[in-house]
Amino acid sequence: MGLGPDGLGAEARGEVELEGSVLVIKRIHVTYRLATPAEDRDKVDRAYAIHAENCPVYRSISAAIAITTELDWHALE
Repeated sequence: MGLGPDGLGAEARGEVELEGSVLVIKRIHVTYRLATPAEDRDKVDRAYAIHAENCPVYRSISAAIAITTELDWHALE
């Protein structure tokens, strides 16, 4: 998945397992894609480092579903 016109993009992949006869989401991996000027890299890294603890969705479901993230950052030319 590429970047949108604003330089942002994300992709989420879920892993589902069968529990009895019910499909249950067990793991979610999110890849954030971002392009900013090179001088913003420190800001991006700081925001990425604290984003999960400040995200309502992560805080709501992380006790039940393992969530991992990664940042795919590129400097704008």
